[in-house]
Amino acid sequence: MGTVSVLVVSAAEEDHLALSHVFSHSNWRFDRARTCAEAVELLKRSPVAVVICAAELPDGVWKDLLDKLTAQPVPLPRVIVASALADDGLWAEVLDRGGYDVLGMPFDPPEVIRVVSMAWRQWKHESERRGRDPGIRRIAGE
Repeated sequence: MGTVSVLVVSAAEEDHLALSHVFSHSNWRFDRARTCAEAVELLKRSPVAVVICAAELPDGVWKDLLDKLTAQPVPLPRVIVASALADDGLWAEVLDRGGYDVLGMPFDPPEVIRVVSMAWRQWKHESERRGRDPGIRRIAGE
């Protein structure tokens, strides 16, 4: 499977600690950001395949980060929203806006591994496909 690159965006230290524990059992690369602005800056310097974003951030919400990412070159990372209020309504909104999935909180380690693995595989497949077809430029906002 290659190295999975994940950016966790959350102001809550407990989120970073919980996901750090989940990822400690893998060879995944794990970066942290506490705000939307910090995440965007990190992604400009070091693109990742998967972003796990808290539903609410000090400088916005998950939608703000997703909107900023769609303005970046592709392939876009797969955005997974983490929320204690993970329900069908949030899941539908995330998918409708171009996000990948929703994780409930507190985090369930097997579910985190499953969802991140699937998101990474989809991102990798798209990256490889785009490498073969340079005429494809954007995922969202066409």
